[in-house]
Amino acid sequence: MLFSGRRRKLGANPQTEVYTQSLQFYGQPPLENISLSEFETFAVERLKLLKTVENVGVSYVKQSEQYSKKLENELKNLNFPYRSDTQDDRKSQSGPSETEKRRKDYISHFILRLAYCQTEDLRRWFIQQEVDLFRYRFNQLDSKQKLEFLHRNNLQYEAISSKEKKDLQDKLVNSSYAVSGITVETCDFYKVPFQDALDLVRTRKVYLKAGYAYIPHQDIVTIVLNDFRTRLSKALALTARSLPAVHSDERLQPLLNHLSHAYVGQDYSIQKNVGKISLEQIDSLSGKSFPLCMRQLHQSLRENHHLRHGGRMQYGLFLKGIGLSLEQALQFWRSEFVKGKVDADKFDKAYAYSVRHMFGKEGRRADYTPYSCMKLILSNPPSQGDYHGCPFRHSDPELLKQKLQFYKVSPGGISQILELVKGMHFQLACQKYFELTHNVEDASFSLSHPNQYFIESQKVLGGVKDTKRETDTSEHSVARGSTAAREAANSSQHSAEMTEDLDSYFKDA
Repeated sequence: MLFSGRRRKLGANPQTEVYTQSLQFYGQPPLENISLSEFETFAVERLKLLKTVENVGVSYVKQSEQYSKKLENELKNLNFPYRSDTQDDRKSQSGPSETEKRRKDYISHFILRLAYCQTEDLRRWFIQQEVDLFRYRFNQLDSKQKLEFLHRNNLQYEAISSKEKKDLQDKLVNSSYAVSGITVETCDFYKVPFQDALDLVRTRKVYLKAGYAYIPHQDIVTIVLNDFRTRLSKALALTARSLPAVHSDERLQPLLNHLSHAYVGQDYSIQKNVGKISLEQIDSLSGKSFPLCMRQLHQSLRENHHLRHGGRMQYGLFLKGIGLSLEQALQFWRSEFVKGKVDADKFDKAYAYSVRHMFGKEGRRADYTPYSCMKLILSNPPSQGDYHGCPFRHSDPELLKQKLQFYKVSPGGISQILELVKGMHFQLACQKYFELTHNVEDASFSLSHPNQYFIESQKVLGGVKDTKRETDTSEHSVARGSTAAREAANSSQHSAEMTEDLDSYFKDA
């Protein structure tokens, strides 16, 4: 397999220039031949890595000591680079050398670009996990290594002069939580346009003046991450243009398609749950087993007898995922809208089409998937009069507090949730809400989807039959069908083994 790209020679030995570096922007595609077997192995192992990054990220507060230790241990087990030093490059008895790990890291990143450039949701997931992985690795570098990385990638940020730093000393100390009056003299501050440091501005961690943010050296990772995210987003858009040529290769297309469908485990689009709930159960279930995002949508619908498009899509697909059939969905939305300002005839003309469209009965006839937590958090933020989105991400903290009080969450629990929200750990905040409302000390899952919340709630409450196992079984049979297709296309036995390994990993994750 040959990776082609811009013609920049890596030298006689590519390892001397690329694979000796402990951190990468992945700017230049690798220019070496690899076997199909290695292609598949690298792809599967990196997907395991990114899924691990996601699971750790929704189970621990990112950048906390627990998070870093857990991620380091997981990286050790997966044989990917996790240290910033380059001292011991010899192949040990227990595994590959650091150079071999970096080679796998570099090549596998570009392989997954091919699989995850295909849709907006895939790109969003891939970028988020790669950014989290990059942040962890950057933070493992010492100050000298960080400067070397910045210079190597032409990230020339302007450090303010000693005089300007002295003039602004009090303001810099007051606005930068990790800087004191003593350390400010030895700490470099960088002056960058505020729009390049929105995360720091949002959390009030930097001093702002005349449209510029003054960033202490230890927080420069935020700027680097924005640059990395921008570069990767553009690279995925460019990669998408090459897909027709890639898909013409019958050896690669089945594998890439399978990889792209494995990133979220369940997608809740397979209608094995139809008929598992009735219309009469929805009100009761909304108070017991709906996540806060769906609970507020249901309450708003019942109170206003209407939801705008964003709310209808988010809530309608959720209901579809927990088992509402098309006939039930039409009856549900029609009966509610008719109670408002929409008569039955207008509903049939203006709204019934969109309900059928959700179920793949109109338009492109696509089986639309219920929205994941990441999609709710990162896309289509609600405006005034909207009720969709993630309450932990999009609600004013005081309004969120009032909502939690109304739902009888304890004062101590509310404080814990608001602290997580303040740190922008929205999925952890929702998981804490689950624990508090279900009286469990530690949820035994990493929350990533509203429909997952519902299923886990029903397990705790002993309500609706466990649908996860049935859905997993269905997905596994689909994956086995994909494997059979590859075998029919004359792929190797190794290909089938690697795909089965991937199915097993995500099923057990």
